[in-house]
Amino acid sequence: MSLQLNLDFYEDKIEFFEAESIKKLEEKIQTQIENNKALLLAVHSVSHQMYVGEDGRRFYSAVVHFKLKQSAGSSFSV
Repeated sequence: MSLQLNLDFYEDKIEFFEAESIKKLEEKIQTQIENNKALLLAVHSVSHQMYVGEDGRRFYSAVVHFKLKQSAGSSFSV
């Protein structure tokens, strides 16, 4: 007798980040990279922008596309 488990994984996940400094933006992204490792997701691409407000303050944003690691399977037998 075998037990059939079917695990559904996220194949793609897109997350948005924003911060008032590039350092804080990098920290937020790095934290989420570590969190997504538990979901077997790795960074596929990153897009970022900087905006300067009328008062001269800088504002940073980023979009990170995570994809399922290729070595992860979606089902297995025990």
